[in-house]
Amino acid sequence: MALFFLSTLLIFLTPPSCNAGYWPPSPGYYPSSRFRSMNFYEGFRNLWGPNHQSVDNSALAIWLDKTSGSGFKSVKPFRSGYFGASIKLQPGYTAGVITAFYVRTGTVTSALVFLSNSEAHPGHHDEVDIEFLGTTFGKPYTLQTNVYIRGSGDGKIIGREMKFHLWFDPTKSFHHYAILWSPKEIVFLVDDVPIRRYARKSDATFPLRQMWLYGSIWDASSWATEDGKYKADYRYQPFVGRFTNFKATGCSAYAQRGCRAVSASPSRSGGLSRQQYMTMQWVQSHYLVYDYCRDGKRDHSLTPECWG
Repeated sequence: MALFFLSTLLIFLTPPSCNAGYWPPSPGYYPSSRFRSMNFYEGFRNLWGPNHQSVDNSALAIWLDKTSGSGFKSVKPFRSGYFGASIKLQPGYTAGVITAFYVRTGTVTSALVFLSNSEAHPGHHDEVDIEFLGTTFGKPYTLQTNVYIRGSGDGKIIGREMKFHLWFDPTKSFHHYAILWSPKEIVFLVDDVPIRRYARKSDATFPLRQMWLYGSIWDASSWATEDGKYKADYRYQPFVGRFTNFKATGCSAYAQRGCRAVSASPSRSGGLSRQQYMTMQWVQSHYLVYDYCRDGKRDHSLTPECWG
């Protein structure tokens, strides 16, 4: 038994000779399998750029060219839930281009998958997002996760960014990206592998208001690729993001108070299992490329969740 435990531990802790393509250990639990897939029109509507969006059966394509990008939004808001989509990205030169999915309290920003309420609370919104930052030839995409809490419109918006490279090429095939938002935590997952957990340490540092689910593609040349060094080059247009296997399950804003929040864990009490947690730590040790809490240039008096 001791030998088995030691060998398992070595799988998690031994660094590979080359990170690229080195796949993480199994998380042991696959939350995406618990939730039904839906087609685009079941749960979403176009938000902007309708001429830069097409639906083929259950799959959606949105694209950016020099005239416009495109975005979509969930029909209903949520108080908690599991929000995911399988996504395939544009290969080649995509510098300056953001593809995103996010949850938000209400105006569209950059995202592939995201939650937000910015339209309901302009200048004071919450947002949880997964963003793919475009890249140049021969360099990998960066997946950025972020959490905004009651951001202001006066330049004091505080991002909580963690950035990753991936263990696969996201342009070759579809992979599933998801946000699990519960009253206790936010978990970001890639193909059911947890890559980040953001815990509720206080009401002031956690999104508590209802949010909508969004997706979009847009030009963020001022910052997206190496802090704006490389801009969108429209000689390579259109830039296309493809989505399928949509999942949006949880407590909507219209659900009864007794609605039970979904979990990313096999435990009914929530939280990550020990195996999930070890897998997340493995991913962060090999593929994490930026953590706002470890950035010495940041003012961490504004991010108390980083203390201790």
